[in-house]
Amino acid sequence: MVRFKRMTQRVMAVVLVVASLCGLTAELPAQDRIASRPFATRSEVVAQHGMAATSQPLATQAAIDMLKRGGSAIDAAIAANAVLGVVEPMMDGIGGDLFALVWDAKEQRLHGLNASGRSPAALTLDYFRQQGLKSIPSIGPLSISVPGCVDGWAELHRKFGRLPWATILQPAIEYARNGHPVSEQVAFDWHYYGEAHRARSAAFRAVYTIDGRLPVKGDIFRNPLLAATLEKIARGGRDEFYKGEIARTIDAWGRREGCFLRAEDFAAHKSEWVEPLSTNYRGYDVWELPPNGQGATVLQMLNILEGYDLRKFGFGSPEYIHHYVEAKKLAYEDRAKFYADPAFNRLPVKGLIAKEYAGERRRLISPTRAGVSYEPGNPAAIRNGDTVYLTVADGDGNMISLIQSIASSFGSGMIPDGLGFLLHNRGSSFTLEAGHYNIYAPRKRPFHTIIPAFVTKDGQPFLSFGVMGGAFQPLGHTQILINVIDFGMNLQEAGDAPRIDHTGSSMPTGSKSKDGGEILLESGYSYETIRELMKMGHKVGFSLGLYGGYQAIGYDARRKVYYGATESRKDGQAAGY
Repeated sequence: MVRFKRMTQRVMAVVLVVASLCGLTAELPAQDRIASRPFATRSEVVAQHGMAATSQPLATQAAIDMLKRGGSAIDAAIAANAVLGVVEPMMDGIGGDLFALVWDAKEQRLHGLNASGRSPAALTLDYFRQQGLKSIPSIGPLSISVPGCVDGWAELHRKFGRLPWATILQPAIEYARNGHPVSEQVAFDWHYYGEAHRARSAAFRAVYTIDGRLPVKGDIFRNPLLAATLEKIARGGRDEFYKGEIARTIDAWGRREGCFLRAEDFAAHKSEWVEPLSTNYRGYDVWELPPNGQGATVLQMLNILEGYDLRKFGFGSPEYIHHYVEAKKLAYEDRAKFYADPAFNRLPVKGLIAKEYAGERRRLISPTRAGVSYEPGNPAAIRNGDTVYLTVADGDGNMISLIQSIASSFGSGMIPDGLGFLLHNRGSSFTLEAGHYNIYAPRKRPFHTIIPAFVTKDGQPFLSFGVMGGAFQPLGHTQILINVIDFGMNLQEAGDAPRIDHTGSSMPTGSKSKDGGEILLESGYSYETIRELMKMGHKVGFSLGLYGGYQAIGYDARRKVYYGATESRKDGQAAGY
């Protein structure tokens, strides 16, 4: 996603000093909260029979409707995901990929699903070199890989579904055909990210504008082409998408537009059930999915930070932020080198998340000085070794942590003829750097940023959650967990607490940065903290808008109730019954 304009360290410092002199400290809450911390925007939602948390109330209500009809948490999640593809088209949709963690109450175990697509068989590394490209363009036909979302739905439904496809997809079909009112944050994103596409693409204007203009808050937006496509999937299932008319339409369109996806790529696609990865952090088992995603980064960061008394440091303290950022730098250097498609590489995953390896990396952190640059580690030496997120829980105890995305906002910007949806640009996550784990190859899965998360305690579900936001997601996951486990926040407080971002680490696309990066802070941190961070050698600044989008459902095994929380930075809703 495109980052908003940042303030420089010097300008920010001046602003904060002036604000402090005027008595306008950044720590003032917007409202008085009696029962929770002052930065919390609302209470947690508490319910017994079912819970859903998504970034859009219409999607949350679709999920609750499915639960009340007797559907499983997985049915409800698919329904919500389909609605989100209609009402937040810049973030997700059936032209993108999907990952999920599912708690199976009957088996008392966690299942992992990787529903990410692969690169076109006909597109080779030599083609990029012949075109003189040093990286894969983020917009346009060369950025497109096979969309895995619909097959992901099918796999989830096959294993855990109860309701028929026609019932599950009906809310999304109705909103696409009859229209829905555009919400506030979505309207902002539509304009911020959509204007360049509107100016460039007649196909975009035909589908994603109203009489040629981008929608504003309250406009009723309709997408009848998408409604017809969803109806085909409701009737024909996943094969209609991967082996039927939809695949053939994309093939014919792609030959004309310079996209290398062919019907054969769709027919060969399949999702993969995988074993989740975990580490124990202060008595809680934290679960993430293995590469080609970046979930193991969270486990690496937690393993490093476990060696410090974060509770003693205190939330918002310079000591906490410093050690947190240094742990991030170390983990992201490994992420840049080792995270890729395991079908094409022998990845040292066990070594990366080993406690012994974390201890080695931890010794590189100075308690008082910011690190300018770190090199990737040697985990093989260890012997034991834009996006939407939603979560749903049902009355039987099943829970799903699901994340789905078309990569950048409005994806590749490419819309196949007559289908009403964008194709993602996840293929631009490959690098063209020779010898890199994540180098482009045909029928290979690119590095992925979207990661769902789950936490168990004593073998029972404790928390299903996720944080949207591209490369920020491991930072968001780690902060949420620390807020809950170390700082004792409830789920809503943990999400509403001001966040920390950091730029400047090396990337799996091959770009490098060796200047120590920059800490970016949301409002809510004191100038004393910022000053101490500067004295340690950190660059500190502001960034508007890219601190993720969070949803969570917690489970109280003793009381047998669910707690729901949603993202105050989005238009979301948590609801239960």
